[in-house]
Amino acid sequence: MFERLALVCYRRRRRVLVGWVVLLVGLSILGGAFKGAFENKFDLPGSDSQQAFDLLKRTGFSDRSGFTGQIVINARQGVNDRAVRSAVEDIANRVRQKVANVTVVTPYGPEGRRQISRDGHIAYAEVNLADRTNAGFSHAAKQIRHEVKATHVDGTQLELGGNLFAEARFGGAEGIGVLAAIIILLVAFGSLLAMGLPLLTAIFGIGCGIAVIQLVANFINMPDFTTQAASMIGIGVGIDYALFIVTRYRDALRDGRDPEGAVVLAMDTAGRAVLFAGITVVIALLGMLTVGLSIPRGVAIGSALAVLFTMFAALTMLPAVLGFTGRNIDKLRVGRRTKGGGEDDGRGSFWRRWSKVVQRRPWPAAAIGLVVLLALAWPVLSLRLGWSDPGNRPTKDTTRRAYDLLSKGFGPGFNGPLLVAADVRDARDLTALDRLSIELGHTPGVALATPPIANSERTAAIVQVFPTTSPQDKNTTKLVHRLRDDVIPAAVGDVSDRIHVGGLTAAADDFAAFMGRRMPVFMGAVLALSFLLLMWVFRSLLVPLKAVVMNLLSIGAAYGLLVGVFQHGWGKSLVGLGREGPIEAWAPMMLFAVVFGLSMDYEVFLLSRIRESYDRSGDNAEAVADGLASTARVITAAAAIMICVFSSFVLNDEYAIKLFGFGLAAAVFLDATLVRLVLVPATMELLGDRNWWLPGWLDRILPVVHVETTADLDTELEELTKKEKTRARR
Repeated sequence: MFERLALVCYRRRRRVLVGWVVLLVGLSILGGAFKGAFENKFDLPGSDSQQAFDLLKRTGFSDRSGFTGQIVINARQGVNDRAVRSAVEDIANRVRQKVANVTVVTPYGPEGRRQISRDGHIAYAEVNLADRTNAGFSHAAKQIRHEVKATHVDGTQLELGGNLFAEARFGGAEGIGVLAAIIILLVAFGSLLAMGLPLLTAIFGIGCGIAVIQLVANFINMPDFTTQAASMIGIGVGIDYALFIVTRYRDALRDGRDPEGAVVLAMDTAGRAVLFAGITVVIALLGMLTVGLSIPRGVAIGSALAVLFTMFAALTMLPAVLGFTGRNIDKLRVGRRTKGGGEDDGRGSFWRRWSKVVQRRPWPAAAIGLVVLLALAWPVLSLRLGWSDPGNRPTKDTTRRAYDLLSKGFGPGFNGPLLVAADVRDARDLTALDRLSIELGHTPGVALATPPIANSERTAAIVQVFPTTSPQDKNTTKLVHRLRDDVIPAAVGDVSDRIHVGGLTAAADDFAAFMGRRMPVFMGAVLALSFLLLMWVFRSLLVPLKAVVMNLLSIGAAYGLLVGVFQHGWGKSLVGLGREGPIEAWAPMMLFAVVFGLSMDYEVFLLSRIRESYDRSGDNAEAVADGLASTARVITAAAAIMICVFSSFVLNDEYAIKLFGFGLAAAVFLDATLVRLVLVPATMELLGDRNWWLPGWLDRILPVVHVETTADLDTELEELTKKEKTRARR
C-alpha cells in the first residue's frame, strides 16, 4: 500500500500539490464563512456549584451567573475624599450607560457599605456582568478598562480585579520558539530547502485542520483556546513526521537510490511509522472524551483533527514535493557539508558507541535512569489540583495589583468569595436564610457573611461568604466542604437540599475534585489502547509493556517537576513565576494526552528501526545498537524542536500557559534523554530475544501488520512500474 501511495504521489506530484492547494484554500474560505462560535462553557453536571449557577440563571440573578469583578480604589487621602468619590461614581455611571446588562455597586451606596476597608484608604466597586458570549465579555471588559484608564485623581490608584481584566502579554515568545526550531532544522539538515519541507508540510496540515475545526465548532462546543492548542500540537507532530520522512529520503539518496526509489523507500519505512505514530497520538487525544465534559471534548476533537491533517499531509503532499526537489534537496546549503542526511548507520558513530556503552552495563544504566526518574516524580505525591488566579500573575498586571490591594484592605478571602444560593418557596425559607447568614458569619474560617439578598420575585436569594483564607488555600477547600456537609444542614435542616454553595472558588474546587476522580479512567483507557496498538504492530508483549511503563515514568517525572516549581516554588524565579500556586486542574490531563502521544511517536520510530534490523539479522543486541544509531540524531533534533517551541511558552506572563509550556518541555526533554538514550537500550539488552516474544495462540489470531518494510523494494518498484505502463497502453 505504501509503495503504491508513494508512487502515485511522486508520479502525479503536480495533481497532488494542486489538490492540496485547492483543499487548503477551499477549506479556509468555508471555515471563514461558516465558522462556529468558540465558547468556554463551564459545565459540571451534578456538582453543587453547577446547581447554584443554574439556580441563579433561571431565577433572575443573571448578573450573578456571568462574571464578577472589581474596580479597586487605593486613595492616599482616603476613599471618602470628595474628588475620589466623584470620580468613582462617574466611572460607575459611564459603565452603566455604555455596557449592556451590567450592575455596578459602588462603596458609597447602602449595598456597598462593607466595600470600604477599616482604615478608609482602600475600597472597591463591584462589577457584575450577566452571562454572554466570549466576544461579549471581551468587549465589555475593553469598555470598562477604557473608562477606568481615562480617569485620573491625584494620590489615587485605580486597578481592575478579576480574570476578565487580565492584561495578556505574549511578547513574541512563540516567535522565539519557532525561530529556534528553524535553526535546529538548519543544523540537522544543513540545507535551506530541506529545512523548509517540514515547515511547509506542517503549515498545510495545520491550515486545513484549523479550517475544519472552525466548521466543526458549529456542531460541537469548543473552548476559545482550541485552535491554539490544536496548532501547537499539530505543528509539533507535523514537523516531526516530515523530519523523519525527509531524513530517510536523504539517506536513501546517499545510498545510491534515484529520487523515485528514495521516495518509495522513505514512505515504506518512515511513512509506515508516521501512520502508526499518528494513530497513537489521536488515541491519546481522544482519550480525553472519557472525562465527559464539554471543554476537554472540544479540545480533544480539535487537536485530533489537526494531527490527522498533518499526518495526511506528510503521507501525501510531502512525497509529491520531494518529487519536485529530487536530488536538489541539499542545495542552498548552510554551513560546511556534513556526511549523510541525519541518520548515521556507520559503526563509528557516536550514538552507536553510546548504545554499546549502555548495553555493556545495562543493570547500572537502568538503575540510574530509574532512580533519577523516580526521584523527580516524588513531589507528585503532594500534587494539589486547583485554579490559578490573579495572585499568580506578575505585579505589572492590573489584576495582580488589585488582588494585593484587596488582600491588604479586606483579607485574602475577599479575592474568592463563596456564593450561597437558595431556592426560596415561602417566607419561612427567607427567615431560615437570615439564621443561616448569622451562623455562617460565626463559622471558623469565615471573615464575613452578608445578609440574604432576594430577587424581585422572592423565589431565590443569595448570601455572600468571604473566607479568611485565599482562594488557593487548602483551608478554603475544607471550608467549602464544611459548609455543605455540616454548617448549612445544621442551620436550616430539611431546606438544605435547596441551598447550594457556588461561586468561582467553589466551582474550581468541584472541577479539581472531578478531574482527580476521572484521571485514572482517562489514563487507563489511553494506556490500554496504546498497549494493544503497539502489541498488534510489533507483535510483542514486552515491547509495548515497556513502552507504556517508560512513558509513564517520564510523564510522572514531568509532573513532579511541575509540582516542585509551580506548587512548592522551587527555583520559581528561574521561570519568572511571581507566586506559587496549585497545579491547574486541567493540566495533568492535557499534558498526559499530548506528551504520551509525542513520546509514543519517538518510541514507534525507534522501535520500528530496531525491529527492521532484528528481522534482518536476528541479533537483538546489534538491532538495538543499529536502531539507536540510525534514529538518535533525528529523534534528538525533533525533541530539541519541541523543547524550544514549548519552552517559549514559559516566557509568557500567564500562569497557566507558563505551567503548560514548562510541563511539555520537561517531559519531552526527559523522554528524549533518560528514556530513549538510557532506559530503552538498557532494558532491551536485559530482555534480549524476549523483547519479541508473543504467545503462539495470540500470534495466530492477530492480523499481520508491519510498521517496517518487509518487501524487496526494487522488485516491487519494477512490478508497479510494469503494471502502470500496462494500464497506460490500455
